[in-house]
Amino acid sequence: MVPKAIRERLRLLGGGEIEIVERGGVIEMVPVPAEVEIVDRPGGAVAVATEPLPPLTDVEVQATIDESRR
Repeated sequence: MVPKAIRERLRLLGGGEIEIVERGGVIEMVPVPAEVEIVDRPGGAVAVATEPLPPLTDVEVQATIDESRR
């Protein structure tokens, strides 16, 4: 079981899956990305999750924007 603090930092919601890999004596834990399919829409192609996902909160969206600006 992954401790709650680590799950929060990785943004794993509702027991989201993780992949654990050992490389050169270091253990890496990586969230398994959601499966998506590419769908053509009038405005262009978009990635759509193949299974329902919980909506993002304002805090999650802002954190993602902030991280992308670094």
